[in-house]
Amino acid sequence: MSAYLIVDTKIKDPEAYEKYKGLAKPLVEKNGGEYLARGGALHVAEADLWSPERLVIIRFPSMEQARGFLESEEYAPVRAIRQAAADCTLSIVEGL
Repeated sequence: MSAYLIVDTKIKDPEAYEKYKGLAKPLVEKNGGEYLARGGALHVAEADLWSPERLVIIRFPSMEQARGFLESEEYAPVRAIRQAAADCTLSIVEGL
């Protein structure tokens, strides 16, 4: 079953975040991920529980592959760049 990594991002350092994006994309793809949305136009229709800023949605073939990407040794130094450049909320949800 596919799994979707959903990331809401508030960028603090745009330059560093651009570096992160360049390093993360090949690792996402190496782990079977496919970007479905990457910071495009956003319309928030209701925001009782959450008011997203910038959404990224990545489809992986499975929950295991999505978690494998996030927990990989290869991604760890790239994740550190993201964590320094932005505040994020990450979730993985199984779907169709």
